[in-house]
Order: sequence, then C-alpha cells, then structure tokens
Amino acid sequence: MRQIGAEELRRALAWPALEAALERIFREGCEAPLRHRHALPQAEGPEGTLLLMPAWERPGGAGRQHSGVKIVHVLPANGARGLPAVHASYLLSDAATGEPLALLDGGELTDRRTAAASTLAGRFLARPDSRRLLVLGSGRVAAALAEAWCDRFPITEAAIWSRNPDHAAALAVRLAAHGLPARAAASPDPRGFDIVSAATLSETPLVRGAEVDPGTHVDLVGAFRPAMRESDAALLARATLVLDTRAGGLAEAGDVVQAIAEGAITEASVAAELAELCRSAHPGRRREDEVTVFKSVGWAGEDLAAAILAFGG
Repeated sequence: MRQIGAEELRRALAWPALEAALERIFREGCEAPLRHRHALPQAEGPEGTLLLMPAWERPGGAGRQHSGVKIVHVLPANGARGLPAVHASYLLSDAATGEPLALLDGGELTDRRTAAASTLAGRFLARPDSRRLLVLGSGRVAAALAEAWCDRFPITEAAIWSRNPDHAAALAVRLAAHGLPARAAASPDPRGFDIVSAATLSETPLVRGAEVDPGTHVDLVGAFRPAMRESDAALLARATLVLDTRAGGLAEAGDVVQAIAEGAITEASVAAELAELCRSAHPGRRREDEVTVFKSVGWAGEDLAAAILAFGG
C-alpha cells in the first residue's frame, strides 16, 4: 500500500487536473452518503469528534472501480498539547476486491479538493474577467483558495483578511513570496471585489448582502455546521444560490439553514447544485450584474476523485 504525503499530493494535484477530476465526478456521480459524525469523549478537555466520509464508484465503468473513506479526528484539547486540533487520513481501496491501495494525507487532500471545488463552481458563476479577490480567513484552506483562484482567474489583487491581522499579514507574505499579488486587508468589506471567498469558523455574518456589489461572486466555504454562518440572509435572498450538494447544504450549511429559519429564503431558493452546473442542467451566471453565491460543506465524492487522481487512476 502506497503512502502519499502532503508534498507528493501538492505535486500530483495540480489545480487544472484536480478541477477536471472533480468536474468528472460531479457530472458522472458516485455513491457518497452524508458524513458520519460520532462524539469522542475525552478524559480531559472538551469532547472530540470522529468524522467518517465514505464514497465509492458505481460498478460498470471502464477500468478499476475505487472506494475510499476519509477519517477525521477533531480534538480541541490538542491545542494544550501542542498538537493540531484536526488529524485526517484517506484510505483508497479497490472497490471490487477491497484491497487497500494508498493511504493519503487527509489534510492536504481536503484543502486542495475544497479549493478546486470552489473554482470549479466559479467557472460557471464568477465573471470570467474577475480580477479583484478578497479571501476571508488565514488558515490552510484560505491559503489553498487564494492559490486556486489566482490560478483559474486573471487575479491582479488578492486581499487577505483575518480577525487576527498578524495572521492575515503572514499569509499575504507567504503567498506573495510564491508570486501571488497578495496583500493584507483591513476589513472584510466586500465592496469593490469581484470574488469574495470565505473560509472561517465565524458564527456571525462577515459578508452582508447590502454591501455586495452587483456582479460579485461570493464563495462560502467555512460554515460547515448549522450554528455557523459567514453571510447574512439578505445576501442569499438577492443571489443566485448554488450548493455543492442539496443534501449536505440543506442539512449542515449554517448560512442556508439559518436563512431558511429566518424566513428569508426557502429550500426552493436553491437554484442548483454543482452537479447540475457540470451537466449543463443549469447555465450558471446569466447576467453581468447578477450576484452569485456558492455554498459548500464538502462532499465525499470530491475526496474520492482527488485520491484517484493522486494515486494515478
């Protein structure tokens, strides 16, 4: 069984190839149940969480059929131990025989497939001439998003905002050292930006509908639990709203769940899920001044597609 670490994954999962792999799996589909969430009681400190995200290709296609599962431990008490709060691994197997094929670094896999899913949606929803990018957040996913957006669009300015200004400045320096047009931003104000990409754990809105310019594309990645939100209901009410999957978004996406609870939108307000864009069942952006929103909570099919690409098919 191969071991595929973070550095090898970065080389294997180049943005254009990864986006193409995700488009294929959204278009063709696979079996991917909603993630399993289990409480992990701890002897000391807050309760942890074990997440399991399985997916498998349907039989009948050409070549080997794959299955996989991402295993994620979320342990908030690790901060006091000097360890990361999240550890993730991905096991890729042969679906026909059960033979384990590879064990991949789950953190790097998640960061890159998350960013590539956002730019895949952005291809349908953002204006092709988008040049000004605002990234909210300064963690690993925010860094991957900045890289992916700059690779996909003609970005001339990538502004980075974080609640901790030092973290935003540090990320901007790292990105600039790799040739990206990055700078730190003083506020999360979306005005003047073509694309706003949020990857935070916020429980209060950072992006407000009244402040978003016509024609802006808003990419909401961070709020993956019902109690979290990065946007207010007014934004979703005025936008063309696309989810990565309806099942996941309507169950877990705090931005959507709370906007529905407040009566600002209904389930029928979801214009499409990403698979429908990939299958040309929905056209995506239709007007220059249209405000679009892509909300993702993560789909196990994305992990499977990325793992297959990294393994080499």
